[in-house]
Amino acid sequence: MLKDGEKGVIRQRGKEEITYAIAPHIPCGLVTPDQLINLGKVARKHSVSAIKITSAARIALVGITEDQVDKVWQDLGMDPGHATGLCVRSIKVCPGIDYCRLAQQDSLRMGMLLDKTYHGMVLPSKMKMGVSGCKVQCAENCIKDISLYGTQKGWTLMIGGNGSARPRLADILMEDLTFDEARAMVDSVVEYYKANSKRERMGRMVERIGLETIKSHLKIQ
Repeated sequence: MLKDGEKGVIRQRGKEEITYAIAPHIPCGLVTPDQLINLGKVARKHSVSAIKITSAARIALVGITEDQVDKVWQDLGMDPGHATGLCVRSIKVCPGIDYCRLAQQDSLRMGMLLDKTYHGMVLPSKMKMGVSGCKVQCAENCIKDISLYGTQKGWTLMIGGNGSARPRLADILMEDLTFDEARAMVDSVVEYYKANSKRERMGRMVERIGLETIKSHLKIQ
């Protein structure tokens, strides 16, 4: 029996036999036509039970038996996504300035950079990130551990959101950041979290330490 995360699988509920889902990594939810076609072909070839677009903008193939897992990955030719475990999950990103008339900042550029840097990074607890191009926050910034949204003046950085069994809205940490400043501050927050979390989500750490104390430690005026 495979464990969650082993070979990129997510164990499913099964009445007769244990089955798994796999969710290939699709950075920022951008998928090519060839990838979509191949996903469909692989799903049909291996008779998967369902293809599910997840809330994190991944595409999961559901209902795979253990002996199919390696063959499915081989046919897909895609990297496994980090959908479980104590790490940074996929970065949720809105369409951004290239596609949305409301966007103020380039969320896809920022999101791709964050995904390349952090996706799968092992941390004291799981972490979810989001990037939105405007205040509408289509990436659900308010319930992300770390998130950025764009305004005319730059980027707003939020921390501590949590949409789990104990939901918590994120706090604004900094505003009016340039692209490079926002990128650097995300790195500072991740490093601070690594050093100070007691195997808790970002929001619980914020509650325990205090937002103003964290700002002071990060030298935020």
